[in-house]
Amino acid sequence: MMNFNRWSFTEYLKILEHFSLSEWIGFSLAVNIALYLFSIGLYVFIEKTCRKNKLQHFSHPIVRSDFYLSILTIVCNSFVMLLGVFLWKNNWIELDDNFSAVSIFLQVVALVLLMDFCMYLFHYAAHIPFVYKRLHGKHHEHVNTNFLSLFVLHPAETIGFGLMILALLIGYDFSVISITLYLFINLIWGTIGHLNKEFFPARFNTYFVGTTQFHNQHHLDETKNFGFYTSIWDKLFGTYKM
Repeated sequence: MMNFNRWSFTEYLKILEHFSLSEWIGFSLAVNIALYLFSIGLYVFIEKTCRKNKLQHFSHPIVRSDFYLSILTIVCNSFVMLLGVFLWKNNWIELDDNFSAVSIFLQVVALVLLMDFCMYLFHYAAHIPFVYKRLHGKHHEHVNTNFLSLFVLHPAETIGFGLMILALLIGYDFSVISITLYLFINLIWGTIGHLNKEFFPARFNTYFVGTTQFHNQHHLDETKNFGFYTSIWDKLFGTYKM
């Protein structure tokens, strides 16, 4: 089964390798629009089906400027994807084509932990007053979150996040399956992190999991909880709060 999957992805990459620039632009926009709609759909589904109490009394209102900014985030994510394609086609990024179920699992875990550390540093730097005022402050207007909050980011933040991922991909040959799974986990985690209801069981707050309440607390107190997937770095560096 794994040999079939490996063959399938190899053939898939061969097809993509022959895309023209216009085809890549259309493909990247289509993928990122689909992920954007998936995130919104997941958010609405969980909010409507989850029986837990709201973390805050009301959600942030949906405003036109946030919608436009979220569309710009789609464009920026598409740009990062195109940059990744450029690096791949010019052999800066090489993909592991000799993967197994174990190697995929280990690579996904490595990507989550490495990116969690990078994102902690990046997020902490975004709260330096000079940077915060010009870049990150818009995101924190959403003290109460909504289904667009994940995408209400300054373009420099979106591209900066993408460049961190690309730097890791240049440094190590991950498989395309591992990269895809990581990016999907990232989207789901970001969506869950901006819910107005706790998604995880209460006991998860005693572990190292970056729960919904963990990130919600960051929106309430901007000096705490800079991590994303985990609370490891906040507990280690004294910025943890629940």
